[in-house]
Amino acid sequence: MKNCALFLLLLLSQLVSSQNCNSTYLGEVKDFHDGSPLYGATIHLKELNKYAATDINGKFKFQNLCDGTITVLVSHIGCETKETQVIINGDSFSSINLEHHTEELDEVNLHGNSGKKKTLTSQETVLKKDVLENYSSGSLGDALKEVTGVSSVNTGNAIVKPVINGLHSSRITIINNGVRLQDQDWGIEHAPNIDINSVESVTVVKGSGALAYGGDAIGGVVILNPNKFITKDSLFGKSILTAQSNGRGGSLTSSLTKTFEKGWFVSGQGTYKQLGDFHAPDYILTNTGVKTKAISLSTGYKKFEKGFDVYYSYINNSLGILSASHIGNAQDLLNAINNSDPLITEDFSYKINSPRQDVSHHLIKTNFYKRFENLGKLSLQYDYQNNKRFEFDKRVGDDRNKPAVDLTLQTHSILSDFKFDANNNRVFHAGVLTRYQDNFANPDTGVRRLIPDYQKIDLGAYITSLFKLNSKLSIDAGLRYDFNRIDAKKFYQESRWNSNGYNEDFSDIIIDDNVTGNQLLVNPIFNYHNISISTGLMYNINKKSHFSFNYTLSNRAPNPSELFSDGLHHSAARIELGDLRIKQEHSNRFSTSYNFNNDKFSINSELFLNSIKDFIYLEPTGSEFTIRGEFPVWEYKQTNALLFGLDANLQYQLNSNWIVSNKTSFVHGEDKKNKRSLIDMPPFNTVTSFTFNKGKWLDLTCTLKSELVVKQNRYPNNNFEVYIPQTDSNELIDISSTPAGYHLLHFISSIKVYQESKTPIEIGVNVNNLLNTSYRNYLNRLRYFSDDIGRNMMISLKINY
Repeated sequence: MKNCALFLLLLLSQLVSSQNCNSTYLGEVKDFHDGSPLYGATIHLKELNKYAATDINGKFKFQNLCDGTITVLVSHIGCETKETQVIINGDSFSSINLEHHTEELDEVNLHGNSGKKKTLTSQETVLKKDVLENYSSGSLGDALKEVTGVSSVNTGNAIVKPVINGLHSSRITIINNGVRLQDQDWGIEHAPNIDINSVESVTVVKGSGALAYGGDAIGGVVILNPNKFITKDSLFGKSILTAQSNGRGGSLTSSLTKTFEKGWFVSGQGTYKQLGDFHAPDYILTNTGVKTKAISLSTGYKKFEKGFDVYYSYINNSLGILSASHIGNAQDLLNAINNSDPLITEDFSYKINSPRQDVSHHLIKTNFYKRFENLGKLSLQYDYQNNKRFEFDKRVGDDRNKPAVDLTLQTHSILSDFKFDANNNRVFHAGVLTRYQDNFANPDTGVRRLIPDYQKIDLGAYITSLFKLNSKLSIDAGLRYDFNRIDAKKFYQESRWNSNGYNEDFSDIIIDDNVTGNQLLVNPIFNYHNISISTGLMYNINKKSHFSFNYTLSNRAPNPSELFSDGLHHSAARIELGDLRIKQEHSNRFSTSYNFNNDKFSINSELFLNSIKDFIYLEPTGSEFTIRGEFPVWEYKQTNALLFGLDANLQYQLNSNWIVSNKTSFVHGEDKKNKRSLIDMPPFNTVTSFTFNKGKWLDLTCTLKSELVVKQNRYPNNNFEVYIPQTDSNELIDISSTPAGYHLLHFISSIKVYQESKTPIEIGVNVNNLLNTSYRNYLNRLRYFSDDIGRNMMISLKINY
């Protein structure tokens, strides 16, 4: 037995001594993008616990290694650590690539936060997560007003659309998680269907400088950036619970994310919000409640070299529209304008009655990317959107529960994009787009369809470039071409068709001239070719300041509402008329900005001038009788417009605890053809904030905001007379005069309570309209009928886990 054990021991020692442990492992570490060597990278042989560092040529060497498979960990400052398996079989060599491509685009600071810019020379601002969380129970439009030069056009308090330098609706492109939002955004009373709790940050680009996202964004681009996932084993999430006094409700949002070191991830997020009737300082705003349900899910695999993701989101909004805004005829409108209080006020309720909107939006997206060594990154994306819109009017009889507007918009998009970034001093970006869209207007509503059935095809291609000429001067340029085709089928009343002169200009599009009820069925088909150009420069004066200039040429095709609107828009209580003759808008926008930032003081000033040929606008032109009474008529028209203005941000740190800041915005809009002011231009406004921070006091932060909005004295005179049967007289409807200016105070505060787990619980107390001031906003469509909302106290509780 002893001899057998001795034999085995000798055999094992012979096998060990025969293994080759004299091998040398040589390697190099290079930049994935341009192949340049990386100096000072750390190489760790995991099983052997041996280390080495690369020399100036990116080379490293290990000696006296045994043959076999080893795990190699490669790390470098600014790079994601890379793990790879290497087989040692005698002297061996391997070349390892790391991403060491630092994004050197400028950053914009807001409330002490910064974010990577989407463009180099365009006027751009980033809102980070901590700012967005203050609006967890609000809307995207509310949050965007944190950006200088961005205001909103409202239908009450819940329907909020962003206005960038005086432009809104179809002139602003919204990108949600890489997908252009398609949700019938042409109407003033159509708010973006976005859950602000589902995004990491928001980038606002003024003007159409971000050509990768579209060339028709004459006003600007709003980019909702998704949450970023790290490649390590982790489980994290958060919940935010809010409650508010005005509306007597609140919201709850929660998210949970699981990530894996191998690159896989899965994430889910949901929001529920319910608010009852809001109130002005002196009365209840009847039927202004809100109910929102939203969910988003994503999963995928992300590594530097390749990855994919699948994303789904759903949001449903039920939005009440002020009962007093529902007019039955011109007499009601006259009475509403002449009365200081709403004509309808009832007790507080959570019930949402007619008039109201019920809107739901589904989005499905899948994206794949692959990086190619010494070349760049290829991305392929498909997305589908389904937007369902119901608008309910006050009706009686069998139609009382039937929507007056019933629209279904379905959109399919395919995008391909390649970023050539092997050389950080010369970066090119190219892509193509194909999109098909179908809009179905349900005829079973009992009223004439405001928007017809149509199919729309979009084809686009773009290329952008960035050149760093030296350490001080950089330039960028871009070119984009878009083709749009709209194929619609619409019924026209013969009387309207003839009075508009369509019988002479569009007789060739009639496909049925004998429709019941003296109607015509027509098939208008429009093709549009759009060219967009962007170019600019950035000059770094020194480490603390820089100057930039940008020029963009953009063209926007008219949307279906501007072309085809024809009838009573019930939720807006007005007759809206489009025009088949409306042409494309052509915008030439010039902008310049100056930024200075040191330890105590920062300033960012932006000037812009936007000359728009064939500018499309909607204005009141008179009134018209229907079977339901007399209503004001609003018509889409065109003119040549000039917009210019100034946006300025200043911040000064008084000491370690106190910061004072100011943001001021001014925009002037002029109708050059008719030599008058443009309608719906934001008035001058300035917001001054005083912020107190004390880290030792539970990270206490308190901000007092002073918001001053002056009276808009520049507006067109669109007043008109109507016949009032009750008095057998003609009365002037003053629909143009603007409300008085106003001053509001707001208070924002928060503390962080740290638990044993070191994860803080954040408690916030915010008060909007602190003094309960009565006021009316010029850009609120319901200003004819009521004041804006009064004091609103909000309490929030945020838990990270």
